Amino acid sequence: MTPCETRLAYCRPWGALVVGTATILALLGCSQTGDYQRPATSIPDAWQTRQNEPGATLATAIPWRSFFLDLRLQALIEKALTHNHDLKIALARVAQTRAQYNIASADRLPTANLSGTRTKNKIPGAFTGIDRPVTTERDELSVTVVSFELDFWGRVAQLSEAAQASFLASESASRALRISLISEVANLYYTVLELDERIAIAQESLASRKRNRDLVKRGQELGAAARSDVLLAEGALHTVQGELAILDNQRAAADHALTLLVGKPPGELPPGRTLAEQEVRHDLAPGIPSEVLYARPDVIAAENRLQEAHANVAAARAAFLPRILLTAGLGLASPTLARLFAPGTGNWLFQPTLSMPLFDGGRTAGASDVAEARRNSAVAEYEKTIQQAFREVADLLAARASLSEQRQAGEATVNAYRERLIVAEARFKSGSISYLEVLDAQRDLFAQQQIAVQVRRAQLSTAAQLYKALGGGDSPDT
Repeated sequence: MTPCETRLAYCRPWGALVVGTATILALLGCSQTGDYQRPATSIPDAWQTRQNEPGATLATAIPWRSFFLDLRLQALIEKALTHNHDLKIALARVAQTRAQYNIASADRLPTANLSGTRTKNKIPGAFTGIDRPVTTERDELSVTVVSFELDFWGRVAQLSEAAQASFLASESASRALRISLISEVANLYYTVLELDERIAIAQESLASRKRNRDLVKRGQELGAAARSDVLLAEGALHTVQGELAILDNQRAAADHALTLLVGKPPGELPPGRTLAEQEVRHDLAPGIPSEVLYARPDVIAAENRLQEAHANVAAARAAFLPRILLTAGLGLASPTLARLFAPGTGNWLFQPTLSMPLFDGGRTAGASDVAEARRNSAVAEYEKTIQQAFREVADLLAARASLSEQRQAGEATVNAYRERLIVAEARFKSGSISYLEVLDAQRDLFAQQQIAVQVRRAQLSTAAQLYKALGGGDSPDT
């Protein structure tokens, strides 16, 4: 061998080692995704509508029992938090993701198995060389560590972090559902109270129109009223009867929806308050948008899902790098069970394995692309959740101020129309006006009474939704 050939033979393995090392380092550089960083979002520094009241309190500092003071409503919320089927599903999903996280975390630790085997084998005489069969026996007792991966590149750790983020996301999602459930029960309860009050108004209006119809009929009999007035009175009476039937149907549907939300028939409940007796709290402080929104459970859940996607990208990139698996065992082996623990029966096994993907038809690269796409989707979902949360709070803050003014104006309008009806009925009885003016006054009063009740319910529902939107309802005592 010439000196040149000698140098070439000496350098060839080192050259291969350099190339392999360079390849690994290049793949390692490609596998790095960096530490997770929260995406930048354009959240305004303050809400557009100034809503800070003197002595205002953050919603997160107000337990739901202190916000909803109606004892009947409190009982319904307690039952819903216990029996609601959607909440049960969410809690089961939390338990599922917690178990999956435990499974993923277990991959970071070695697995040890204790095994005992007894093998008995008969070899035909044609293969023994002594023209007679031979029977062999072997007894083994061993502790084996099976395929423990040395996680140099963080692949297993990233999968564990992804499972943990998934668990945290499901936990935050269940908290968001819990808060939404409290708000929805309150909203449906206020709807039932609204319909009860509107039904009472309709029944009162129906009784009043029956009296007017009878009065007009007597006037027709005496020649003081025309047939057209009787027909108007009859039409007005039947109109209210139709409205009452619609309200009764809506009341039944709202009651059924509330029962479904609670999860079971409510059963015996403490007495509650009427719609007019419900308190509307105006002391909810909206706080700083960024602090409020980042603390909302639905936003936290969206960010956890983003962290899960980020960890999956890192794990998918680490799959391009070599994997080192260790298999080790320590035990005893003997041709007979009686000699299993005799001196000289010990045995051991150590089997390191290095594997690296060379060609898999693009499967590893495809998995990395899928992880990247899911991360991009998670970023968009997170930004969308932030924007929706900001809009929800901003809309509710604006609605709170508007509904307060609407309620005052509605109550004043009802009082004015009620007085107008009294005057119209007195003038009709004296013969100064026709029944048509009385009918107009009745219609206007009935419509305004219904609107006033609807505004009152909307004000209560807005307060409940704002309480939820600002993160209230999930205090430790609940």
